[in-house]
Amino acid sequence: MYAFLLSTAVIFVAELGDKSQLMAMTFATRYRVRDVLIGITVATAVVHLASVAIGAAAGVAFGEYQGAISVVAGLAFLAFAIWTLRGDELTEEEASKARRSTGAAILAVGTAFFLAELGDKTMLATVTLATQEDWFGVWVGSTLGMVVADALAIGVGAVLGRRLPERVIRYGAAIAFALFGALLIAEGLGLL
Repeated sequence: MYAFLLSTAVIFVAELGDKSQLMAMTFATRYRVRDVLIGITVATAVVHLASVAIGAAAGVAFGEYQGAISVVAGLAFLAFAIWTLRGDELTEEEASKARRSTGAAILAVGTAFFLAELGDKTMLATVTLATQEDWFGVWVGSTLGMVVADALAIGVGAVLGRRLPERVIRYGAAIAFALFGALLIAEGLGLL
């Protein structure tokens, strides 16, 4: 349960202000919200299943170096904080592709999200969490955290339009990543 709750929270925060939230809002202007959320859920579940497999394998292979893994994971979270501060924007070309997508809505959204998430910070955060936590809890929690964050973006986007408080979201997410990173480093160094 701890892995599930931690992963849900971390990935929810990681997804705030991410490019895929902008994609979700763009797709929701073209397709039914239900279809967009199904596509996001399927794509996220597949990408995060691969992520936890990689992370769990690394955790087992390097399990005797748990302190070092915590320090490396903490440094990764500090990097995610910097990445979040840098920002992530949907280019006009990406938005145009999302609007022009043809074919079944779920397939179009799922494919776009699958490709967008490969190598994204949420995928890397999921790998990092799976090095130390139960893979199933991380998988379900990370998938839920991302879907909830994207659903929230669709809802807020529908209500507020494009006037989202991006700076507040970006700084809040970066602070959360930095705190997670500092705690992991302190744990890895035996300070906690």
